[in-house]
Amino acid sequence: MQSDSALRIVWIYPDLLSTYGDQGNVLVLEQRARRRGVEVETVHVRSADPVPETGDIYLIGGGEDRPQILAAERLRRDGGLHRAIARGASMLAVCAGYQIMGSTFGGEEGQPVAGVGLIDIASTRGPARAVGELVAEVDAALGLPTLTGFENHMGVTHLGPGVKPLSKTVRGVGNGDGFEGCYAGHIVGTYLHGPALARNPALADLLLGWAGVEPAPLDDFRYDQLRQERLNTVLARQ
Repeated sequence: MQSDSALRIVWIYPDLLSTYGDQGNVLVLEQRARRRGVEVETVHVRSADPVPETGDIYLIGGGEDRPQILAAERLRRDGGLHRAIARGASMLAVCAGYQIMGSTFGGEEGQPVAGVGLIDIASTRGPARAVGELVAEVDAALGLPTLTGFENHMGVTHLGPGVKPLSKTVRGVGNGDGFEGCYAGHIVGTYLHGPALARNPALADLLLGWAGVEPAPLDDFRYDQLRQERLNTVLARQ
């Protein structure tokens, strides 16, 4: 869905949701697009600002309970993200941002809080915090290599019939049901930090492809080699 002039990346509410280096996801997309000769425009949307409807890829990160609740309230009231997704935009939502995209998530005391309802999921608080390295095998339909990342959350996420699991956990907790993350249309939700796209460059390329960026040979051995070394280290600890 790339716009005529440039690829437009929208980073939603960095003042509320941006933990564990999640802004790195923006930087990875910018770099991989520019190395394909694509002009990039990045918009950082603070929580007091309206969400533009003309983006190609939207990103939202993780955060604490109160900022998560505030972000959900403002996104519901704003409506710009819904209209952008309806136009065909792509999105990566991480951790707290992932939970927000569903119908409900657990608040500070575990009470249900309304999400923005973009994807058919619901999250609750789990019995214990999931902390540590996560390794997961991706749904074969997406054609991606094994995902790795760092998780730190209390959430248990239940997928409805309108979404598919992003991957099956090999190590870690993920959604809490043997799977990690989900995808529906051009929306990907995940608990992976690291940041996710730096550790999983193929996932970045999937988002770029959905946004209309043509694949091209890239000299990305440094990213890919580091990702594989990290994966090998994690697997060796099992």
